[in-house]
Amino acid sequence: MTDQTSLDALEQELLAQVSAAADEAGVEAIRVSALGKKGVISERMAALGKMAPDERKAAGAALNILKDKVTEALSAKKSVFAEAALEARLVSEKIDVTLPVRPQSAGTIHPVSQVWEEVVQIFGDLGFSVAEGPHIEDDFHNFDALNMPADHPARQEHDTFYFNEKPDGSRMVLRTHTSPVQIRTMLSQKPPIRIIAPGRTFRSDSDMTHTPMFNQVEALVIDETTHMGNLKWILEEFCKAFFEVDDVKMRFRASHFPFTEPSMEVDINYSREGGQLKIGTGDKWLEILGSGMVHPNVIRAGGLDPDKYQGFAFGMGIDRIAMLKYGIPDLRAFFESDLRWLRHYGFRSLQVPTLAGGLS
Repeated sequence: MTDQTSLDALEQELLAQVSAAADEAGVEAIRVSALGKKGVISERMAALGKMAPDERKAAGAALNILKDKVTEALSAKKSVFAEAALEARLVSEKIDVTLPVRPQSAGTIHPVSQVWEEVVQIFGDLGFSVAEGPHIEDDFHNFDALNMPADHPARQEHDTFYFNEKPDGSRMVLRTHTSPVQIRTMLSQKPPIRIIAPGRTFRSDSDMTHTPMFNQVEALVIDETTHMGNLKWILEEFCKAFFEVDDVKMRFRASHFPFTEPSMEVDINYSREGGQLKIGTGDKWLEILGSGMVHPNVIRAGGLDPDKYQGFAFGMGIDRIAMLKYGIPDLRAFFESDLRWLRHYGFRSLQVPTLAGGLS
């Protein structure tokens, strides 16, 4: 038998073995027996060095052709098994997309986040834009520009978080209200101004209705014609929309805030029925916010002429109105990261509040 005849027979034998392989392991065994370090083709290629140059050239070319054919056959057979395995996986691991979704998502939206969005939606519909400012403020924006004298109780360390003194003796503070945003807005924009400033604020206080960090929203309107009647209408419309009632009675009580004159605290009527607090019914009164006409000194500190411009401002605690609307008894629970509490009082992740579709 000539060498060529021997190679032809070897080719037929190896290709027949590949064709008969039952699985990927069988294909791998054939590869090792043919092309491995001690495989039949490898051994013949190792013997080329003992041949004469002309003979080696012809035999080497024939062996390379055989090697390529066997390699190609092995690869094709391996692909067949790989496709079959993939098909089996697709059948066993298929997902029926027609199945209903889970009845309820696992995560929930925190009540503060929900109420924050509700407030933004309502005031956005009333023509207000949202303004923001830094949490760390200086004395000017947090106190001086808001007409608060140096001996005002709110400037004492028992009420305010101060940072260490700077070389010039000044001290930065964690803002005690979002009113500094009003000053920054007046200094950077020209009237008419209609903004709300929701955000975190910080005061040294902690009990059932007070926490060292809480969320507040304040509003500012500045133009040449705004008057107290506009303020009362805005607050009434907000309360009806937020508490989702057709009517609400409001009581404006004279008060004092350094940054407004005249100043008023606002009460709304409520009743208790079956252990629940209901806004807009009954003859009891509940304080919800402070308000007033912007003090001329504050307008002047904002770089505007108080003889030409006037306006109103009001502020309320987002956490507090969330407690009132959704019956949450203790403010401290807002910040305890209790998943059981959040599952009970939280909102669905896709429940985006809108005036058209409903806030709550």
